[in-house]
Order: sequence, then structure tokens, then C-alpha cells
Amino acid sequence: MPPSQFVPGPAILTRSGRCWYRYCTDPPLSGGGHADQHRLLTEAQAASLRGDGWVHLPGAVPRARVDRAKRAINASLGKGLDPRRIESYRARSFCPELQGDAVVTDLLYGGAAWDVAQSLLGPGRVKRPATGQIALSFPETSPAARIQPHLDGMYTPSNGVPRGEISSFTLLVGVLLSDVEGPGSGNLVVWPGTHRLYEEYFRRQGPRSLLGGMPDVPLPEPVSVTGRTGDVVLCHYQLAHATGPNASPHIRYAVYFRLEHVDHGQQKWECLTDVWREWPGIAGQRTSTANSTSSVPFRHQPSRFEQ
Repeated sequence: MPPSQFVPGPAILTRSGRCWYRYCTDPPLSGGGHADQHRLLTEAQAASLRGDGWVHLPGAVPRARVDRAKRAINASLGKGLDPRRIESYRARSFCPELQGDAVVTDLLYGGAAWDVAQSLLGPGRVKRPATGQIALSFPETSPAARIQPHLDGMYTPSNGVPRGEISSFTLLVGVLLSDVEGPGSGNLVVWPGTHRLYEEYFRRQGPRSLLGGMPDVPLPEPVSVTGRTGDVVLCHYQLAHATGPNASPHIRYAVYFRLEHVDHGQQKWECLTDVWREWPGIAGQRTSTANSTSSVPFRHQPSRFEQ
């Protein structure tokens, strides 16, 4: 049963790759939420998000919604791409005329991702994004350059962020529109735990030091995220990430949504030194876990693509 089809009854646990994902089967509320939103992530997933800064939610978007979005994207690509705008497309979005279309935004609002986001940031405390970024990674024929980690919202000549500003947010939601079965497929690449490393750095150097460039700290080994069509990846804003090279024969399709807590504009600098400031769903579980004698530490279970 697709996770978006809610029927009365207990939660369903499905295992895929990195973690267990609890599909809440309680009937949806009239406002679009669920009667038991705190159950949307398991303790293991919350531990993964706390420690690594990201978590993989398998099958969170119904296939029919993915297919509608991909059909619209391919129809747009069939009209041709302006070669003069390729760098802008990569930095901002391909198919910009579709960014606010329902076929794109339904990927967030028509599956489990929006409910999970509210369970993490607080019901009614998340600004509703009107657009998504259509992120395509095309196959490359030349040797790939070394990937460099970054944080979103820092100025580049092509991304539209004004020089001298940081356009930060709270939570990155990525929806896979194609299978990414191994490294070298245009993967999202993450550096696990860097949200906490950067938190410590900004406490020492001050949050506005980000205006001078990425923090100069030793980094852990990167991880190439794999998954199936319809999977969702959640990342903390402060997690270092990049797009990896695509040596496969296929285009990698994904859509990203950047979610802000409603108070983010007033406290965005403070969030760099207090990474869970806008995450009551994580901060509360962190306190609960610390006070519990029965909690079990999460251990990574490799996906079939990593084995």
C-alpha cells in the first residue's frame, strides 16, 4: 500500500536501506496533518537525523505523483534547453516554468514528506514553499572534477543569492524521481555529522564567519546517497553536501524543497550555533532519549546498494 493512502489502524513499519520508516496509517486530519504526527519517524530514524544530519525515507511519495512530475519535466525538456542558461538551470532549477506547478509541489504535499516535516519542525510552524527546485544531473563524458562540499544559500555568480547575504533555511527535502542505484550516478553526496562540526566552528568563530566562505575544518568521509524512485531524503540545512559526478548512462531526476521554520528570518544566525533550535521534534526526542534507560543506540544497516 502506498504510504500516502491512509486507513485507520496501526502504523506500518517498512525497512529499506538505512533505516526503518514508520508509515502512519491514522486517518489524515482536515488540515492535512495526522492525528499522531509524533509517530512519523522512529527513534532510530530520529537518532540518524540527529547524529548524521540526514535520513532516508523509502517510498514516501506515491509513484503516480512521481510519474506526473517526470512526464511534465520530460515534456519541457523536449522543447529544448537554452545553452546560454545551463549554469543558471544547474544553480537554480531546470524547467523553471514548472517550479510552482502542482505536478511539482504535490511531491511535497501529496505524500508523507510534508507531514514528517511538520512533525520535526512543529505543526503549523513550517512555511509552505510555493516552488521546488528541479535538479537534473546529466551523464558526463569527461573525467569528473573533485566534488566540493557546500551549504546552500551562499553567494555564487549564478544562483541568485545577493553578495554579502546568506539565504539559509531549516530543512532540505529531496524527492528522487529516478532510481539511484550506486555511486557515480549524479548522487546527492553528504558529509555525515558536519552539521555538528559546523555548529562547533560557528560557536568559536561566530556565525557570520560563513560570509567569508565554508568553515575550514577536517571533514569525515562523504557518503553517496542511493535510493529508489519516490524515496525522500531529509537533510539539516547545516549538513555539507554536493552533487556527485554522473558516469551512468541515465539522467538523475530529483526535486528539492527548502523548508523554513516560521521564525527563521528572525533567528537564522542563532541557528548556526544551535542546530536544533527550530526542531522541536528532534530536540524533544533528544531530551526524552537522554532521560530514558531503555533507548537502544541506532546502528547503521547498509542498504543493498552499499553491500
